[in-house]
Amino acid sequence: MANLFNSKNSELEKAYEYCESVTKHHAKSFYFAAKFLPKIKQRAVYPIYAFCRHVDDEIDETAEGSEAEAILAVESWRRNLEEIFEGKSQKTIAETENPNPNLENRNLVIQALRDLLKTYKIPRKLPLELIQGVLMDTRLKRYETFDELYVYCYRVASTVGLMSSEILGYADQRALEYAEAMGIGMQLTNILRDVKEDAEMGRIYLPQEDLRKFNVSEKQILANEFDANFAELMKFQVARAREFYAKGEQGIALLEKDSRFTVLLAARIYAKILDEIEKQHYNVFIRRARTSKRQKILAIPNIWLEARKL
Repeated sequence: MANLFNSKNSELEKAYEYCESVTKHHAKSFYFAAKFLPKIKQRAVYPIYAFCRHVDDEIDETAEGSEAEAILAVESWRRNLEEIFEGKSQKTIAETENPNPNLENRNLVIQALRDLLKTYKIPRKLPLELIQGVLMDTRLKRYETFDELYVYCYRVASTVGLMSSEILGYADQRALEYAEAMGIGMQLTNILRDVKEDAEMGRIYLPQEDLRKFNVSEKQILANEFDANFAELMKFQVARAREFYAKGEQGIALLEKDSRFTVLLAARIYAKILDEIEKQHYNVFIRRARTSKRQKILAIPNIWLEARKL
């Protein structure tokens, strides 16, 4: 475990600090929950999130540039990962990249990931599958069935939980099945919260089969038009997300004891977004559902007691 606390390496320290800053800024709920992990695990999860964030941003920020350029940038992350797993040097990675204003920050993430993998055996296929998921946003703007959407959710969210599980520690391989379910629940929550924002980018993640079932048109969503049919569609999706949370929570008892509270807290805090959507009567067009810091703090005592019983 010494690699994660190598204070003599100022560049490595800078890399981990950068990854923490990305997490703190972009994933407030996750960062809040992670603070209850032991320091070594807390520090180790940040590079995973920073990697995911950087890769995702390459696509989401295409409004400021060329989508083709974003795809090339994401593909370069794939090459970086391959080089990390093959044990090539940081210098090799830097030299193979085209000039890029974000190269310095990317190399900080790469440096932290390289060090992280000396301690934690994260399967190579997981970050590579996450990249596949991110690239789906460049060619898929609609999903016909929930099964199709599930693949996307698995790639962009469940893989994160599965990578994190190698740091959190688990006693039984079944924990990974539950981690997958938790990731699906969280990504569905993102989708429901961000219907309006995604529509502005021409994306509708809600399955087409469900739109037809509840008589909701694409035109209606793109125009941010709320009605009773849309409310019923959202109610159905919220219930589906909660089913995945419920399944995911079954695996928390299989995690190492010092990780259980953080995972339960993170899951419950994120699931509260669904509560907020309900409070808005499922009208996600009027405002983006979110939880406050006060809500997070007030949730701690009961969740702490519940986690201790696991």
